[in-house]
Amino acid sequence: MMQLSNMSKSFGKQTILQDVSIDISANQITGLIGPSGTGKTTLIKCLMGMEKYDTGSIQIDDTAVPNRKLLNKIGYMAQSDSLYHDLTGLENIQFFAHMYGRKISNKAVQSTLNLVQLEQDKNKLVAHYSGGMKRRLSLAIALINQPEYLILDEPTVGIDPVLKLNIWDQLHDLKKESTLLITTHIMDEAMKCDQLLLMKNKGIAASGTPQEILENFGVSDIDQVFLKLEEIEYANASAD
Repeated sequence: MMQLSNMSKSFGKQTILQDVSIDISANQITGLIGPSGTGKTTLIKCLMGMEKYDTGSIQIDDTAVPNRKLLNKIGYMAQSDSLYHDLTGLENIQFFAHMYGRKISNKAVQSTLNLVQLEQDKNKLVAHYSGGMKRRLSLAIALINQPEYLILDEPTVGIDPVLKLNIWDQLHDLKKESTLLITTHIMDEAMKCDQLLLMKNKGIAASGTPQEILENFGVSDIDQVFLKLEEIEYANASAD
């Protein structure tokens, strides 16, 4: 389990996250959604140990974050691709697999390439990849270690609709062995998650299964939930 307790993070005088407490359950896909600027990527970076949080605590498997030993358990796909453009797609995968300090079988490499549909382009320099191909390669690198935890920051941006469906089918298969945390701006994808965390105003405004959240707010889609939250916020501000 991933657990955040009363975690806060500021940059200078600007508070980004305030008293965030969440439990991310094992063997589920948890979707982290919210408007741009609500702190989703900052939360992920704190969870990874890439940013130092100010107060509170973060634990993964009862181990406090940051801890280098946890990194081998985590597959991470950032919002921006971090790839070596002078290497081929296959060489990038092999390099990052080596960084995990374990031998990755050719079968696992092949399976991952097939999943992201890069088999035919694996020997092409990444400098010649399209934006969508780079996103697919970044996803392959996150998956290659068969991690216990997968943290994916907008993994399907720039990927065609048919491949998105295939990837989501695979993500649901992966949760049998892994725990997944995914950010997305695509509400159809949010509905594919087992649990949702809706971020607003420096914290978690709503949580639960997609259906539970819709029923609690009496609406038919997640976009309307955020509109309801805006109405509640406005009403509270007016009352003050």
